[in-house]
Amino acid sequence: MKFCGHGPAGEHVAGKVVCTNKKAYHDYTIESEIEAGLQLLGSEVKSLRAGKANLRDGYARIKSEEIFLLHVHISPYSHATYDAPDPLRERKLLLKKREILKLIGKTQERGYSLIPLKIYFNERGKAKVVIGLAKGKKLYDKRESLKKKQTDREVERAVQQYR
Repeated sequence: MKFCGHGPAGEHVAGKVVCTNKKAYHDYTIESEIEAGLQLLGSEVKSLRAGKANLRDGYARIKSEEIFLLHVHISPYSHATYDAPDPLRERKLLLKKREILKLIGKTQERGYSLIPLKIYFNERGKAKVVIGLAKGKKLYDKRESLKKKQTDREVERAVQQYR
């Protein structure tokens, strides 16, 4: 599996980040991240370059040994010459067969989901999506992570004051 490298600020090392799914990190515990290509139409690529995408309700589903991205909203390109595709259409993810089989094995375990975390353009100009193998958090886990985040922020402020 090809795992993604991230820079110091959490952004992808190479290329332009189009959109991120911040809510996924709140609602899920991300076990691992996998980079996949996207099968897009020309007007969808132009719309992505303009930054018009939303990952909030998106997820990936496995159908007959292929992985599809569902409920990811890519707005229609305003200057398209003919019928724009449906903004919420299924988009095929481009992964190697071995990676798909590993994901099938993992998602058959109870509680695992495939959640899109980020869409970006790599250094070659290809649209890529980072898919997270995620397990849903309970309400008390969410509260705990918010408390931890808040205390870390307070400690960082205290350290900044004494410098």
